Amino acid sequence: MLNPRQIEAFRTVIVTGGITAAAQALNVTQPAVTRLIQDLQYALGLPLFVKRGARLVPTNEALSLYREVERQFVGLERIENAARNLRDGRAGSLRVAALPAFNVGFLPRIVGSYLKHKPDLEIALYGSISSQVVDWVTSGFCELGFAQLPLDFPGIDIEILPAMAPVAVLPTGHRLAAKAVLTPEDFVDEPFISLEQSTQLRYRIDALFSAHRVARQTRVETPLSMIACGLVAAGAGLSVVDPFTAEEYRGKGVEVRPLRPAVTYDIAIIWGAGRFRSAVALDFAETVRAAALDFAGTVAG
Repeated sequence: MLNPRQIEAFRTVIVTGGITAAAQALNVTQPAVTRLIQDLQYALGLPLFVKRGARLVPTNEALSLYREVERQFVGLERIENAARNLRDGRAGSLRVAALPAFNVGFLPRIVGSYLKHKPDLEIALYGSISSQVVDWVTSGFCELGFAQLPLDFPGIDIEILPAMAPVAVLPTGHRLAAKAVLTPEDFVDEPFISLEQSTQLRYRIDALFSAHRVARQTRVETPLSMIACGLVAAGAGLSVVDPFTAEEYRGKGVEVRPLRPAVTYDIAIIWGAGRFRSAVALDFAETVRAAALDFAGTVAG
C-alpha cells in the first residue's frame, strides 16, 4: 500500500539529490528516509534508485514517476497558495456597486491601483442610482456598495464616509470665475442646469436657493452630474453638482468653485446586514475610506 509519506520522501530525495539532504528537509533521520524509499520500491515493484559510489542515482523509472508526482505536488501547492491568497485578500473575486458620482473616475482609479497589488483578484464594478445599489447589496449580488444618504432601507448596515459638499461649476472664462467662492445670490439672472427631481441632491440644492430666495433660470434638467458638467462646458449655463464629478471635469471647459453656505452630500459604504464580509471586501472598503478622506481634504483645501 502506498502512503503520502513515502511519496513525499521519494520526491524530496529527487529534489535534494540524496538521502542526507532529504532527511534534513523532512526533519527525520536518514534511516527513516531509507526505509520509506525501500517500502515504496517494494509497493511499486520498481527499482527507483541505484548506488553509484556513495550516491543514490534515480533510475529511468524513478524519473518518469517523479514527473507524475511533481504534477500532483504542484497542484497541491497551487491549492495552498490559492487558499493563502484568499485568506490574505490577494486573490478571489469582489463585486462592488456604486452611485454614478463615484464611478465617473474616483472609484475606477482606486480599483486600478488596488489591482496592481493583487494580481489574482477579480473585481466586478457596477453603477446605478443609490436605491439600485442597495438592491444589489441586499440581494447578495454585490458584497458592498457606495450610495448617497439618507438611506431608509431595511437589511443594510451603513458606514458613513468623510463629509463632502456639492460645488458650483461654470464655464471656463465665465465672469464668476473671478470669485473664489460662490453664493446663491451669484446665480441670479444666470441660466441654470438642474439635476432632475428624482435625485436626492436636487432637493437639497433647491432648499438652499429657496432659503436665500433666489429664483434660478433653469434651462436644462438632467439626472446625472456628468451630463450637467458637459452642458456647463458647452456654455449652456451654471450648475451645482457633486464634488467627485466636478473634479473629473475641472480644466475640461469647466471651472469649479465652493458653494457657500455648504450643502451636505453624504456617501456611505453599505453592507448586507448579517452577511459575511470577506477579508478583501473589508480591505477594499478601508482603501476607499482613506481615499475619500484624502479627497475631502483636497476639496476643502
